[in-house]
Amino acid sequence: MQKAAIFGASGGIGAALCRALADKGVQVLAGSRGGDTPTHVSITPFRFDLEDESTIAAAVQAMADDPPDLVVVATGVLTLADGTGPERSLKALDPATMQKVMLLNTIGPALIAKHVLPLFPRDRKCVFAALSAKVGSISDNRVGGWHSYRASKVALNMLIRNFAIEMERTHPQAVIVGLHPGTVDTRLSQPFQSSLPAGQLTMRRDAARNLMRILEGLQPQDSGTLVGWDGEVIAP
Repeated sequence: MQKAAIFGASGGIGAALCRALADKGVQVLAGSRGGDTPTHVSITPFRFDLEDESTIAAAVQAMADDPPDLVVVATGVLTLADGTGPERSLKALDPATMQKVMLLNTIGPALIAKHVLPLFPRDRKCVFAALSAKVGSISDNRVGGWHSYRASKVALNMLIRNFAIEMERTHPQAVIVGLHPGTVDTRLSQPFQSSLPAGQLTMRRDAARNLMRILEGLQPQDSGTLVGWDGEVIAP
């Protein structure tokens, strides 16, 4: 990969990915809402708002003359800004909360794909990856709960599959995947870290290295899947 665009570069995993890619000599376009991105000679910041499609379209249009061959959507929310966390019971379901979680975890990444995938060349491998989660696997669900978060990731995983099928018709070397990074030491997981078994929490730098290894090894036949940090393809 020669050029990458990271949407969500101010988050824990996004920032770590920016640094890891830049350290390997990749030119990185680092996108965030507030412009807060890692500083590196190979990192160029840009702004976008996941809740405003026009800003996504403008950011992608600026890449059109020299598009990236790797795009990673590293955005996502588990606990909302007002402190509302994942529902533990169906009694806690709230339509406004569900709407917000779906907007940030599903609709936003889908709109990035809408604008960026048409930039991919048809004659070589390019990768679009969105951070997803194993809890978005219906067959793996044994404990329930976290209704909006789980539903948003299920929907994202389905969209990734849809995009992969559509892109295969015109871009046979394109790879469209979801990535499960594991439980990483970020703001997203912080409220739930105390209940984790020993050794289950991954540091950001290690998570970025894991994801880099996966991204470098992806092939067109992997398109449409959800791949874990350890290389395991996670069943829907």
